Amino acid sequence: MTSPICVDAGILLKLVLQEPDSHLAEALWQSWISAGVQPVAPQLFPFEVTAVLRKLTYRGLIQTEIAEKMLEKALQFDVALQTFDGIHARAWQLATEFGRPTAYDTHYLALAEHLGCAFWTADLRLFNAVSEKLNRVHFLGNFKVS
Repeated sequence: MTSPICVDAGILLKLVLQEPDSHLAEALWQSWISAGVQPVAPQLFPFEVTAVLRKLTYRGLIQTEIAEKMLEKALQFDVALQTFDGIHARAWQLATEFGRPTAYDTHYLALAEHLGCAFWTADLRLFNAVSEKLNRVHFLGNFKVS
């Protein structure tokens, strides 16, 4: 494998849900596989994936049986869960610095910073909030399919 790339739960969810930009997530994921890149995420990653699918089920947007299959599929993707001492404190600092209401997303920023790698997100609000200062952050919607 080459260097890691930090990926958020939103990109992985687009691989199992049919959304307008799912094709971008699929192309991006395939480009990583072809390049031998190892997707990484903080340890909250599977919790976020589970929470989103549960919320969609609760709201009646996905049937329970379908969501359970999507969850099983999502958790089979090769995403290495990583952490480091101080990740929560750094996530807090980043959330404060960028005026984020929660620190979930800033855990991804902290991990990417710690590993010195790129971070890919499907969250446009997060991207817009941090991309001017953090050039390692990339938005799925900007990915060009070749």
